[in-house]
Amino acid sequence: MEVIFMEFEKTKLIELKEKFDSIINTEEKENVEFWYARDLQTQLGYKRWENFIEVIKKAIQSCENAEIPKENHFREVTKMISLAKGAKRQVEDYMLTRYACYLIAQNGDAKKEEIAFAQTYFAVQTRKQEIIEDRIKLMNRLEAREKLKESEKQLSKNIYERGVDDLGFARICSKGDSALFGGLNTMQMKAKYGVKENRPLADFLPTLTIAAKNLANEMTNYNVTEKDMYGEESITDEHIDNNLSVRKMLNKRGIKPENLKPAEDLKKLERRVKSENKRMANNNKLPKRNK
Repeated sequence: MEVIFMEFEKTKLIELKEKFDSIINTEEKENVEFWYARDLQTQLGYKRWENFIEVIKKAIQSCENAEIPKENHFREVTKMISLAKGAKRQVEDYMLTRYACYLIAQNGDAKKEEIAFAQTYFAVQTRKQEIIEDRIKLMNRLEAREKLKESEKQLSKNIYERGVDDLGFARICSKGDSALFGGLNTMQMKAKYGVKENRPLADFLPTLTIAAKNLANEMTNYNVTEKDMYGEESITDEHIDNNLSVRKMLNKRGIKPENLKPAEDLKKLERRVKSENKRMANNNKLPKRNK
């Protein structure tokens, strides 16, 4: 999955933020923010309610799976809409908390740029743009890391089928890193970044470097399959060449991967995200129904 916001223009970010800000409602008595599902449907790029309601159902299931009472975040309501010639009709709708909107975004069509933005917009407890931008950068890094894990998993599978064992896979990856990092292999980069031997180097790499490693992996995966390579030597040469190609591309832009500063431990970031999501679920609840 592409990291959508890497190329987001600032004007587009502001435009989306203003659209989502415009549909906020506030329950005055308890000062609780909420959104109506039919308003959210439009902003998330869904034209048909029949399609959007399926996303809502998945979000409700996610809420229940997390053992969080769905009634705190999803409330069925009805509203009147205007039709042609002044007619009106009653339709189904939902009142949604910020957490409910976040779950809907998590279960939506990730190809829609509105969905990717909404995942961040509803995750933060403030609508300040700079905080949203920071959160986007964090989510980009987490997403890039997941993509790298997938390409590494596929590379391991591909070369295992072609006569290379686990130790061979480790050697291939380390030599690929050496090509990417200007002669520094995996262990040497770990030492430079202060990473423990039992932790993956990628968990401490900045997003750009993670993306670079993933590109080299995908190139190797493609050529190993297309050229039907076999054995550690030929696959090692291929992986080195691909990492050198990626390094050359970065160098043309004045970027040397080994000189980039290490990033925060991704495990800590993941724990922080989970903690923030749990706090959001507990702190943002719909007001009780009037009896």
